[in-house]
Amino acid sequence: MAKRIDVSGLTAYYGAHKAIEDISMTVEPRSVTAFIGPSGCGKSTFLRTLNRMHEVTPGGRVEGKVLLDDEDLYGSDVDPVGVRRTVGMVFQRPNPFPTMSIFDNVAAGLRLNGSYKKNQLTDIVEKSLRSANLWNEVKDRLNKPGSGLSGGQQQRLCIARAIAVEPEVLLMDEPCSALDPISTLAIEDLISELKERFTIVIVTHNMQQAARVSDRTAFFNLAAVGQPGRLVEIDETERIFANPSVQATEDYISGRFG
Repeated sequence: MAKRIDVSGLTAYYGAHKAIEDISMTVEPRSVTAFIGPSGCGKSTFLRTLNRMHEVTPGGRVEGKVLLDDEDLYGSDVDPVGVRRTVGMVFQRPNPFPTMSIFDNVAAGLRLNGSYKKNQLTDIVEKSLRSANLWNEVKDRLNKPGSGLSGGQQQRLCIARAIAVEPEVLLMDEPCSALDPISTLAIEDLISELKERFTIVIVTHNMQQAARVSDRTAFFNLAAVGQPGRLVEIDETERIFANPSVQATEDYISGRFG
């Protein structure tokens, strides 16, 4: 069941450095929300706070709240590893486990999280690869290394691995930036299909991509060099691109800065 995210007053630090400040927003279930903005304005940092990956970095900590439905993901009794199972992540560069087969790449999270009979694993791996629109391309070489696939196929393999454990939210940090246009289109089509099952949040530098795949768009910016990143506005994607409320958003989208 896809879940709603409610963020309030979130500030993230790397040691003494304040990376983002006082961010509040809601992400609706079964939707795609895109984060846009110039490099260094905290989009990826904010994305990583949504599944507690931010605190894996030495000195990483947050203030404020991130609620998944009504559960505070930063509550004192919440296990960060459990959060990362519930809120999956796909990174900028495809990162299949290089020594593992295609099958074992998809099954890796399942094996970590519980005991499955072989036929159960086989069924889930096939379902996940089908969901990632990769099954027909790899079904005859499941025992071959995942690293032998093309870049676009590797990224879809990573998506299959992320969704195999049935997360409720899927975070994607510039998932197409290292891919060719055809692979990018395949991932965008896949995102549109996956939102039927998952809440999806994507960071992208590609304005056209944000316009194509997202239901809502959030624009982040820096007040000045050295200042923490802030959320400037968030709205329906069509409105953000056609008639934003803030001049800085219009300037960024039209290419006048950033």
